[in-house]
Amino acid sequence: MNERYSRQILFSPIGTEGQRKLQDSSVCIIGMGALGTVLANHMVRAGVGFVRIVDRDYVEASNLQRQLLYDEDDVAQGYPKVVAAQKKLSRINSEVRIEAIVADATAGSIEKLLDGIDLVLDGTDNFQTRFLLNDACFRRGIPFIYGGAVSSRGMSAVLVPGETPCFRCFVPAGDSSGQTCDMIGVISPIVDIIASYQAVEALKLLVGARDARRDSLLSIDVWGNRTFEMKLGEPRADCPCCQLKQYPALQAQGEEAVALCGRETVQFASKGPMDLPGWELRLKPVATTILRNVYLLRAELPDGERLVLFPDGRVLVQGTEDLTRAKVLYDRYIGS
Repeated sequence: MNERYSRQILFSPIGTEGQRKLQDSSVCIIGMGALGTVLANHMVRAGVGFVRIVDRDYVEASNLQRQLLYDEDDVAQGYPKVVAAQKKLSRINSEVRIEAIVADATAGSIEKLLDGIDLVLDGTDNFQTRFLLNDACFRRGIPFIYGGAVSSRGMSAVLVPGETPCFRCFVPAGDSSGQTCDMIGVISPIVDIIASYQAVEALKLLVGARDARRDSLLSIDVWGNRTFEMKLGEPRADCPCCQLKQYPALQAQGEEAVALCGRETVQFASKGPMDLPGWELRLKPVATTILRNVYLLRAELPDGERLVLFPDGRVLVQGTEDLTRAKVLYDRYIGS
């Protein structure tokens, strides 16, 4: 073992053998926003051998307050979050293999995203994707560490197929319309705290210290000075995921257009690969400004909205949450 991990190895619950296990492990972080950047930082610095990071979005100025791997240059370059994160993380620890995937986690893509993965870390900001991760992980027997943060509050739980209830057992699908940081804000310290709780539980699982695993849903309000733990208890007998094995999120058909809550953004599903240089030529006569790199094309429209095109065929219409208005713009500039 090299000097890099010497202080971590001195921590007896990890030690030399635990460090070897970390280096032989593979984790997937879905969502590289506030939680995801802290999680990735911890996993890479700890020496987890393979880290796959997945996110559909690019770096914006509003991210910099809490998404700790990004800087103003990433905003100016219009980098996808995973690309900017990979550049930073590779400079932090060149021994770790980091795979950056610019993609949306969907029922159609999740199986491939979890191939070869020992543990999934939740860096998402919406319940729809969490249900998807939960169902995919429980079907494949992969531990899933949930985390969420908004305002000054955060929650986390360790969910292990065959050993604990799943996410659906304590957050039924009908109760999942909660607030987001784009609606009521968030302060950076709660993000760091929740992601750090997730990270330490990940280390426990990866080194095999399952007897040290937290067996509760942890809830913290750092502004209100409150901490609460609720035992996970037994799975719900009628849970469609961990008990009935129906995995509803994996059966869902993707919608053509989805409003991203609180983001003034509507995402249109991929209809096939996009040639970004070709689309730049097509949009240049109608756009006020255009930014293109190898990862995306961003075009400002005359009425103030923005189109963001990705090579995989996804399109974001930004500046509106009105599906009708977004579809008008999509049809006008992109076509059906």
